[in-house]
Amino acid sequence: MQTTRTPRLRHSDRAEPGAASDAQRTHRARRRTGAALVASLLGFTVITIDVSAVNIALPAIGDTLSGGMAGLQWVVDAYTLMFAALMLSAGALSDRAGARRAYAWGISLFTLASLGCALAPDIGVLVATRVAQGAAAAVVMPASLALIRQSYEDARARARAIALWTVGGSVAMAAGPVLGGLLTDTVGWRAVFLLNLPVGALVLGLLIRVERSPRRPAALDGGGQLTAVLALAGLAFAAIEGGHLGWTSGPVLVSAAIAVAAGAAFLAVEASYPQPLLPLGMLRDRRVTVPLAVGFAVNVAFYGGIFLLGLYYQRLRGMSGISAGLMFVPMSAVVTATNLVSPRLAERIGRRPVIVAGQLVFTVAMLAMLPLAAHTPVWLVLVLLLPLSVGGALAVPAVTALLMDAVPGERVGTASGLLNSFRQTGGALAVALFGGLLSGTDGGFSLPGMRLGLLAVAALLLATAVLSRLLLPRD
Repeated sequence: MQTTRTPRLRHSDRAEPGAASDAQRTHRARRRTGAALVASLLGFTVITIDVSAVNIALPAIGDTLSGGMAGLQWVVDAYTLMFAALMLSAGALSDRAGARRAYAWGISLFTLASLGCALAPDIGVLVATRVAQGAAAAVVMPASLALIRQSYEDARARARAIALWTVGGSVAMAAGPVLGGLLTDTVGWRAVFLLNLPVGALVLGLLIRVERSPRRPAALDGGGQLTAVLALAGLAFAAIEGGHLGWTSGPVLVSAAIAVAAGAAFLAVEASYPQPLLPLGMLRDRRVTVPLAVGFAVNVAFYGGIFLLGLYYQRLRGMSGISAGLMFVPMSAVVTATNLVSPRLAERIGRRPVIVAGQLVFTVAMLAMLPLAAHTPVWLVLVLLLPLSVGGALAVPAVTALLMDAVPGERVGTASGLLNSFRQTGGALAVALFGGLLSGTDGGFSLPGMRLGLLAVAALLLATAVLSRLLLPRD
């Protein structure tokens, strides 16, 4: 009778529970990290694309809901103003509630507000729902960056993740006009907002896989937040309505006075409050103040340029929404490529040269658009817009990384909120400036007004480039 022998396991065939569990834990950690990065990218992308896509939809919105140039400016600035004003509190909220929870709150509100925008029956309701969208976006922005910060402990991996996050926002800003024009001409402008619904649902699904975020003590400074909202709202009203009512009109002067008084009150509150929205001591560090100034100037140029070009293509040249959107395709490609190159350039030659170069390229971009007219050849328009594609995409990743490294880990939410508050304020004021200058006496598109605005923005960029060169430390 033959006996069956059980084969002996070789050492290499034996199960090693410790090794297997370590591999499983590593796999789960990578999945959580990947989910956090994708969720952060999607959220940041959708709140950014909403700005540039809506810019292309503005003529169609004006035709449907009317409201004139001032109404269209408020459709854009209602979003960016709340985005900017609440960003400071949103950073503290992200620290206090935990990045994952704050991010989920922001995405949920943004998705619901987008539905309200799509169903808006008149310009007043649309502006109101855009306010809600902006408030939600203010929560999403710093929470998305804080989510990346907590998910990547290694500094180099974190820098690459932040670069990807920045790429997502820049590509969204550049690609938004293409998507906005396509949706507006084929489905209608309301589809621009409806697109946010499935994206919001996907982000919330991804957040289930993300590790719970730690909570850090952070006071919510109600007095500082209220005065910040009043200051920015007063400033925006004066800038927008000044171009239509006149700079010396009563409402404009009152609004400007409110802005100044609220700004002074904000500084007084922040100086005396134990845990302020804006720790004024942070502003003593040049690695903080200079990136804030650069972020402001870059967004003035980019948001102003997108707003200007959307109206230039459709109002002055008579292009359809799709045609106007397609004019931004080369720009989108150049922005993507430059965003990928920027972090590598910063590693090789240092952040300061990259930041300065980005602003100088942007200055050239403003000057290059001066010759634009109703009959400028399309190929020449595309060539003249190339510097606009490169400037911000070159500077923003380096500016963001510099600021993140300049503050301690517990202040990353506050610093992120501060940077993006300055950037969104720049965007809101750019729309106010260009909107007032672009509206001619007959209600048409004013080329002299456009050129005056471009010269003003070029001067601002040149000034911040000089500050960057003089005040930023060498790497």
